[in-house]
Amino acid sequence: MNDRADQTIDALRGGHDYLTAVVHGLATADLTRPSGASEWDVSQVLSHLGSGAEIGLASLEGALNGTGPKDGDFNKSVWARWDAMSPVERAESFVTANEALVRGYESLDPRARAELRVDLGFLPAPVDVATVAGLRLGEFTHHTWDVEVAFDRTAVLAPAAVEPLLDQAGLLIGFLGKVEALGGRQVRLAVHTTAPRRAFGLDLVDAVALTDEPAEPDAVLSAPAEWWLRLVTGRHAAAHTPNEVTLKGDSLTLDDLRRVFPGF
Repeated sequence: MNDRADQTIDALRGGHDYLTAVVHGLATADLTRPSGASEWDVSQVLSHLGSGAEIGLASLEGALNGTGPKDGDFNKSVWARWDAMSPVERAESFVTANEALVRGYESLDPRARAELRVDLGFLPAPVDVATVAGLRLGEFTHHTWDVEVAFDRTAVLAPAAVEPLLDQAGLLIGFLGKVEALGGRQVRLAVHTTAPRRAFGLDLVDAVALTDEPAEPDAVLSAPAEWWLRLVTGRHAAAHTPNEVTLKGDSLTLDDLRRVFPGF
């Protein structure tokens, strides 16, 4: 039994079913509203998720049948096809493509969930199902927020996704964080989250890294775990920051942290 893979795949199913219901409730005009992703409208977010689902399923199938990942030309052809779709076509095709990917993960038996390794083509080595599904869950959950926040400024990340995403937050934080945004200042931060409750450290020194909670931090950030995840991915504007978020200490401000994590 691979509990992490199982939990992640379950969260992908819940997220898909939820976003599908949201999409089915949108009017045609809603699809061209600005999303939480600054350069995309709602339909373009769905296009990104749908094309990503196609590419992700191809990677999964390549691992299962031993052919490995597709080349870059395949990805480009998928993106071009989705870019050419109308907003309505993107919404409809997203539902179909993402359903296929989720079913692909759900079809994996316990042995495959534990032992299969998937080559994504951009990581140094193939990764297990829990990791590759977790990367998709992070992308899917944050872009679901991008859709929701177009209609509700108080939107939060899907609760079922928060714990597995929190557990893998260190995987990409060095890539997402830009320590140079602090202009040479070096800060060791204690982070306290709720729902779920966690305590750990954020090192903003030579690079951005998660650590054990420092005994004498320069500042202490307290926040709901879902907002912490949104902070790291750049979905942290003041208008979308709940009152429970606090930062104690003179060496750092929330705006400093926002600059460290510009998002994607």
